[in-house]
Amino acid sequence: MTRAIRVFLVDDHRLFRAGVRAELGPHVTIVGDAGDVDTAIQGIRQTKPDVVLLDVHMPGGGGRAVLQAVHETTPDVRFLALSVSDAAEDVIAVIRAGARGYVTKTISPDDLVNAIGRIHQGDAVFSPRLAGFVLDAFAGELPPGVSSEDPELDQLTTREKEVLRHIARGYTYKEVASRLYISVKTVETHVSAVLRKLQLSNRHELTAWAAGRDLL
Repeated sequence: MTRAIRVFLVDDHRLFRAGVRAELGPHVTIVGDAGDVDTAIQGIRQTKPDVVLLDVHMPGGGGRAVLQAVHETTPDVRFLALSVSDAAEDVIAVIRAGARGYVTKTISPDDLVNAIGRIHQGDAVFSPRLAGFVLDAFAGELPPGVSSEDPELDQLTTREKEVLRHIARGYTYKEVASRLYISVKTVETHVSAVLRKLQLSNRHELTAWAAGRDLL
């Protein structure tokens, strides 16, 4: 691996980020890091790294929120989830959101360097016991306790889901536009599409629909 691979770190534990920086420093170029969702989205959009090392559980929506926001504007960035969790539902959620791989924090520094290189080259990388979760999920055989995607929610694009959550949480169109870096008119278009696809009449029904699916 060469220094040409540009990496951005996302984890809400500062000491962990410092440790990863120290381990990866001789092998890649660390272009930035962040400890929360909003800072991560902004930093990734600004630095446009090759690979993002992404924690799964963080305040403000977690790694999945980062994935969904960045993929809308910077689709060439590749994500490798790096988490303490090895739960099937966490693995499946971030892979469905667009991550190219998922490894746990027990990974050795050398293996992490290798994983980053493989993700950069377009491969998919998983810690050994996690690969089976992904294969089962996409074969339609989910592990016990992991539910399939909601068919109604599956009708929506990633951006429509993002707008849906913000509107359901009570944000105005202007606030949603500001948070997602899109125009108010675009927000209105997405809301209209969501209401049409879900056969809802207004934002109050939309909020109730989202609350019933724990999307708030």
